[in-house]
Amino acid sequence: MSNERLAGLAAAGVSIWLDDLSRERLRSGNLQALITDSHVVGVTTNPTIFAGALANGEAYDEQVRELAARNASVDDAVREITVADVAHACDVFRSTFEGSGGVDGRVSLEVDPRLARDTDATFAEAVDLWKAVDRPNLYVKIPATQEGMAAITRALGEGVSINVTLIFSVERYRAVMAAFLDGMEQASANGQNLASITSVASFFVSRVDTEIDKRLDALGTDEALALRGKAGVANSRLAYAAFEEVFSGPRWEALAAQGAKKQRPLWASTGVKNPDYPDTLYVTELVVADTVNTMPEKTLQAYGDHGDTQPADLVTGTGAAAQEVFDALERAGIDLTDVFLVLENEGVDKFDKSWAELLETVKGQLDGATS
Repeated sequence: MSNERLAGLAAAGVSIWLDDLSRERLRSGNLQALITDSHVVGVTTNPTIFAGALANGEAYDEQVRELAARNASVDDAVREITVADVAHACDVFRSTFEGSGGVDGRVSLEVDPRLARDTDATFAEAVDLWKAVDRPNLYVKIPATQEGMAAITRALGEGVSINVTLIFSVERYRAVMAAFLDGMEQASANGQNLASITSVASFFVSRVDTEIDKRLDALGTDEALALRGKAGVANSRLAYAAFEEVFSGPRWEALAAQGAKKQRPLWASTGVKNPDYPDTLYVTELVVADTVNTMPEKTLQAYGDHGDTQPADLVTGTGAAAQEVFDALERAGIDLTDVFLVLENEGVDKFDKSWAELLETVKGQLDGATS
């Protein structure tokens, strides 16, 4: 039965994506049920998600035995396992993809995070993943490091649809949008069909509050403590104002005339980490059309249980108020440049560690299959 609260969120123009994937979800029909009942129209994955999926359950045992039998390397095994899951999920979402004109029905697969500081290697891996999955509704995820910018542009220019991940600051987000426009112009020059190339920009939310709240607590002043829990939403609202600015004017209009679609903002890291905050905070406060909200299942269920059935747009026109929050943070003593640098470095490091965990898990399973 369709959930009316999630139906209302979708009707407000928010694309609901699930921030999780596993072979068990695919085989059990759980993912299809979420599409049918919970209005889920896409999936994002990352190394942490795959590490958790591989470590639990028996759904991968048969493929692991087959890989072990032909002496596949650990890296090759990880590639084949993750590509198989993502390709299967792309097939599950194919009707959503076609019904939305290619806007939704997307499944994301991340490049090896160990390549995050290497432009050429990131570009090569993005093209390899695009060919390996061989589905038009794939998004290849590339992190928004400085080195990732050129890789994003080059991949788009070759017709690869991209989910740009690990964006924390509005400044970096503007660089991402510039890389997207450059890439689409390259694609046009290369004779690509712009209507078939799309992108989202994953702007992280809760991690911003986690880092800034920690610093506000350390300051301990009344002024500082009054700002707890406000930075993540304000940062995202500033990002949306930048999105509205960039995707207007003659440069964008020239691409749109060729069939190009806007690079939509995607609100990522929307699971609430502080129990003092409402568990739907980063959904309810970021409702606005032409955006994606990718949610952990716990957040999806929370909104389905007690979210608004007719959510209001709380983002459009809020840029000035959001800037006031950031001005107040700086007056309180928060070094925002350092905050965003720390968050980016931590984000890359966390995915590196999850990738190492994933490799170790698969190695143990391969060794167990041959013992």
